[in-house]
Amino acid sequence: MPLTEAGILAAALRLIDEDGVEALTMRKLATALDANPMSLYHHVSNKEAVLRGVTRTVGAQFRTVTLEDAPWQERIRLLATDFRALAHRHPKLMAYSFSHQPDFIQPDDPFWTALTAIVEAAGVPRSEVPEIAALMVAVVVGVLTAELNGSLHQWAKLKPPGPDAGEGGPGEADRDATDAGPDGPDQDRMFRLAMDTLITGLESRLTADRDGQGVGRR
Repeated sequence: MPLTEAGILAAALRLIDEDGVEALTMRKLATALDANPMSLYHHVSNKEAVLRGVTRTVGAQFRTVTLEDAPWQERIRLLATDFRALAHRHPKLMAYSFSHQPDFIQPDDPFWTALTAIVEAAGVPRSEVPEIAALMVAVVVGVLTAELNGSLHQWAKLKPPGPDAGEGGPGEADRDATDAGPDGPDQDRMFRLAMDTLITGLESRLTADRDGQGVGRR
């Protein structure tokens, strides 16, 4: 079967899903395709081009339910949840993209297109939509990055310092340590909490703007 850029990117995604971005090399990719390594360069210039192509391919797969008649809060939650589902389908690639590809979201990406439409529908002035949407992306991506690299799991198990820690007597700390369940903190619940906090913040901003108390309005 002749080599194509789409076939190369599909094979690269399979390798990344299995072994991670760091393990991907052009030689391994050629082996997976049963091709001469030099022949890949007729279609992709280098590994970085492969990674960008794979990221674009995965980003184009994003799908979400369109609920124009639903409250914007519900639409934001659904959009973020669907984006999270995509990230967890390809966790090794997405963790890399979030950390190493600041331009992984482009203006015509389905996620960005849907998000900006929802933000505008919420009542954000059109001139401020890009800034508000960018901040929302930063929050969602930040939470997902912490999920995918294990940081969120680790941080959520930390106990607040202070003199009251462990006052419940012997065994209290052990009980606290198991409150999160055998697999650690409930990351689904934590993601919902993050989205609730984000939505509450935007609601407050919109209310302040309507009351003439907005800060930094141009």
